[in-house]
Amino acid sequence: MDSAAVRQFLLALQENIVARLAAIDGQLFLRDAWERPQGGGGITRLIEDGRVFERAGVNFSHVFGPNLPPSASASRPELAGRSFQALGVSLVLHPRNPYGPTAHMNVRFLVAEKSGADPVWWFGGGMDLTPYYPFAEDAVHFHRTCRAALAPFGADYYPRFKKGCDEYFYLKHRREPRGIGGIFFDDLNEPGFDTCFGLARSVGEHFLDAYVPILERRMNAPYGERERDWQAYRRGRYVEFNLVYDRGTLFGLQSGGRTESILMSLPPRAVWRYDWKPAPGSPEDKLYTEFLIAKDWLKDQ
Repeated sequence: MDSAAVRQFLLALQENIVARLAAIDGQLFLRDAWERPQGGGGITRLIEDGRVFERAGVNFSHVFGPNLPPSASASRPELAGRSFQALGVSLVLHPRNPYGPTAHMNVRFLVAEKSGADPVWWFGGGMDLTPYYPFAEDAVHFHRTCRAALAPFGADYYPRFKKGCDEYFYLKHRREPRGIGGIFFDDLNEPGFDTCFGLARSVGEHFLDAYVPILERRMNAPYGERERDWQAYRRGRYVEFNLVYDRGTLFGLQSGGRTESILMSLPPRAVWRYDWKPAPGSPEDKLYTEFLIAKDWLKDQ
């Protein structure tokens, strides 16, 4: 186990992603380094009100403390009470253009330690896509790149992590998925550190290939108030998921992380309406009928 190597990779990943996205937007990212009183800190990189991104946040954090937060030990109660360190890069991108999908990616590494016992470590992460006006070619491209990121490690990883993504990014109270999925994994510690680190590294390094071609196809599409209004309505679902279900948000808040950095994942503009539904057959309705459904996007690929 080499947490220093993980930290070095994550810092480089943040810089590479920020440089590419800044070149697309034409606006530099704010850099905001912060410290956590209980131990550790991080670096928040943010574009607010850019040309392409209404909000784009790319966070690095490395925090530690004497007690693992409840959200991290809920599925592993035997680790409760251990000291911990957690490292990660997490990003959420909210384009201004409603035809540009929201994207999320994170790669994280946790270590739980106790005197007299071997450290327990695991990796987690993934990426997923949340379109508002979706296109089948974009969904196929995104999933194909996710599969390519995992292919060197075995053919079974993509279907397993796709299923994990479909199950995790699901709004139970709405009975609908957040978007068109991607890959998601947690508690990854087999077959060994080097392989698990390599897999997590590949996921992080494939994000730009998965997302940027889609963004560049859609970011200059013409749109009006109707499309912006629909985008704001669907962004409400994103807010609901992050505040009700997202384990990363809960971990950050429970561990005393920096609230501004944790909640930068929320869109700057969102609306809610009572029991509203799009007109049958409309472009907005197509999201529900053709994309927010269980689907194997690579079935014939």
